[in-house]
Amino acid sequence: MSGRFSQFARLTGLSLAAALLSGCGAIHQTSQGETALETQGLNAPVAFTRLPAQRYTPADWPERLNADVYLPEANDDLRPAALVVHGGGWRNRGPEDMNGIAEQLAAQGYVTVNIEHRFAPEYHFPAQVHDLQQAMRWLHNNADDWQVDTDRIVGVGFSSGAHLVSLLALAGAQPPLAEPYGGKHTRLAAVMAGGVPSDLLKFDDGRLVVQFIGGTRAQKPEAYALASPARQIGDNAPPFFIYHGRLDQLVPVDHATDFYAQLKAQGVESELYLLRGRGHITSFVLEGQAIEAGIAFLNQQVNTP
Repeated sequence: MSGRFSQFARLTGLSLAAALLSGCGAIHQTSQGETALETQGLNAPVAFTRLPAQRYTPADWPERLNADVYLPEANDDLRPAALVVHGGGWRNRGPEDMNGIAEQLAAQGYVTVNIEHRFAPEYHFPAQVHDLQQAMRWLHNNADDWQVDTDRIVGVGFSSGAHLVSLLALAGAQPPLAEPYGGKHTRLAAVMAGGVPSDLLKFDDGRLVVQFIGGTRAQKPEAYALASPARQIGDNAPPFFIYHGRLDQLVPVDHATDFYAQLKAQGVESELYLLRGRGHITSFVLEGQAIEAGIAFLNQQVNTP
């Protein structure tokens, strides 16, 4: 049983038996014929060290926010990095949920930064995007010490974390979201997004989204559109690997399929991995080969051996 399952079972009350009853197969759809996992596979794992949690936000930031940093065994070469963001409806949970994925990335040679961010309803959009922008600045500031190639930083997230890294990748480097903390340092080379809420205007005025935005769709339509990754796809969109449970009722699967179709229509290299029989939580704790397929896709984008 994975660590991610034990963490989420306590939260949701799901049993392993119930999760298994949701189905074991996966259907992998891709726009490039053979998948990166099939054509390239994964790298041989490397040793890594996890540093003690450390502050990544400036001293005058509204909250002290920490990051767990995983440093792969170094040689003389620059290496890629990964910004990792947890889910939790923009309002709870923490980086510990992403420890397993962070370890997998570090074993593949990524300097991995697994971060906290501020929570709704105390802080509304775009506060959480500003946190990610500060994390990227901090990563750039440490690039020399950590031997990071800043042109090869990827974003990885699940659920609301996938939403935040997707939005950072698509809109965090240009106005209006670039002001005042974004810019070129926030660019991502590729994204792996699981269970992503890609278009907030698709939701009814449920509590989580209303608390995140700070109002209903009727009250803040422009904010809902700006906060929707699927509505921010531009010429500089990086490649995306999207995975999602077919039976997801919290974030319906059309958030993934429509987002993928929109990326493809814009000529953005992308893969879509749909998990048969999985809901929102079970697509995270029983993800099959989705994470391995996603990391292989990231490896391909940043040209790791």
